[in-house]
Amino acid sequence: MLVNLRKALVNPLILFGLILFVISFFFSSQAGYFYYLTLAQLIFVPSLLKMVVKLRQLDKLILAAGMLAVMALSFNMPYSLALTGAVIYLLVTFWIAWKGVDRFLKRGFSNTAELMIDLGLVYVAVGGMWFLAYIGKFDTGFSEMTTWLTAIHFHYSAFMLCISVGLLGRIQMTKLYKISAFIIATGPMTVAIGITFSHTIEIVSVSLYVGAIYALTFYTFRLNFPAVQALIVRIPFVVLCLTILGSFLYAYGNFSGNTVVTIPDMLDFHGFLNCLLFGSFTVIGWALHVPATTQKPFDFPISNIRGKLKKSGIPHQGLVDGLEDYVEVRKLPIKIVDFYERTENFQLFASVKWKIWFKPLAFIYQFASRKIGQLNLPFSSSQMEMTGEVLLVDEQLDGRSKPRVWKRMIGTETVFVAIYSKHQSNGKTYMNIALPLPFSSMHGILQLTVKNKGLHLTSNGSGDAGTYLALGRYVFKLPLHENFIISERNGNLMATHDMTLFGLHFLHIDYDIKEKTNSEPFKKY
Repeated sequence: MLVNLRKALVNPLILFGLILFVISFFFSSQAGYFYYLTLAQLIFVPSLLKMVVKLRQLDKLILAAGMLAVMALSFNMPYSLALTGAVIYLLVTFWIAWKGVDRFLKRGFSNTAELMIDLGLVYVAVGGMWFLAYIGKFDTGFSEMTTWLTAIHFHYSAFMLCISVGLLGRIQMTKLYKISAFIIATGPMTVAIGITFSHTIEIVSVSLYVGAIYALTFYTFRLNFPAVQALIVRIPFVVLCLTILGSFLYAYGNFSGNTVVTIPDMLDFHGFLNCLLFGSFTVIGWALHVPATTQKPFDFPISNIRGKLKKSGIPHQGLVDGLEDYVEVRKLPIKIVDFYERTENFQLFASVKWKIWFKPLAFIYQFASRKIGQLNLPFSSSQMEMTGEVLLVDEQLDGRSKPRVWKRMIGTETVFVAIYSKHQSNGKTYMNIALPLPFSSMHGILQLTVKNKGLHLTSNGSGDAGTYLALGRYVFKLPLHENFIISERNGNLMATHDMTLFGLHFLHIDYDIKEKTNSEPFKKY
């Protein structure tokens, strides 16, 4: 672990930051508390960034430019030069934030631990904006001291804490961890909203934040670390359990109107301990050993088609060539098998029910969906017939195996254009459905199972299952899930289609599926 420590902290970039800090500390005349932020900008931020992002030589030079600007700002400079230095640092924090966005777009909402790291990288840019406001003496509606404290808040409580929580999640993720991580992730913004608009929101958000800190501290003592790292990683969280009480008492004072803790008290106690113990031990603790990510890159086939599908081939009889590729068909009623293998032999009648909370969004979205001819579901809940056809799609055009498009319409309006294919991963066969969108495509990777003689298709399954957006070189997972159940009742097929967003149910569709009277009898070929 000492080798890891030397590699993480004894390198040109961090040594450069240390030299700049020493110059600033001994040769400038800034107030002592100013160095709480300078230390984070010159040493803590670059150190943690190096641990979670692979930096190229150019990246290190960009970072060094921002560090040099911060050091220069600790000396008395003309306003125009000081403002230029703060802008340089702000641009560097935007560059760090882009690293977080880039990481997110390669993965999406698929891993809470990595999402916390992404968010920490983005939050530092908010700190950069408040730092610019402080240096530029902009009117933020708050005092200069509060503006500076907000800048330090987004460097420590947002950037450093989110990354530390993310690294904890790489070791193990439980329900307690995910709830606490969510509160920590949203805490910097909810607390800021409370300070700005409502002391009630402030006290509630700080209370939740305190609870999450204590829960995560408990969580650290349940994890297995190497002996030395165990002590050093836990120290910052124990320190937070003490210092966060100052924040709670300050928020309580604002709420009750009786001052309990003042800003100078916060600087002497909260600021000093967070800088000396939370900041330094967080960096040293994770430098001893950075847990490897559990996130695996997505490697399933993606459709190359973007925008409207302009070219398709001859009619095809079914969405799949053989349902036995996915499930044991002997456990299913033969009509369900027939529907998937001879889709053209059936009529669909759909009743769409939007949840009340989602109806305003559904109404607004209709104006776009009608134009692009995709995901264009009716606002009405009346039962309507969905007509359509299944056509083969050129493999070279799509890029996946045996694609075929199922175009569904209500009247003359296109509702869905879904291009069906399949792929195998870890011994499972997934239904791989692409919905072309402007400049992108949405992919539903569905896992199929048989339950109680019904066929269940879900994106909320294991392995590759999920809903993804392919945009340029990025493929990222969306917090969107669908569950489709098709069953036979009294010789007729019935189906339900449910969709959730961030776990919230927003759409339910009931389908009556009827066999056409002139359809051919089912034959297994």
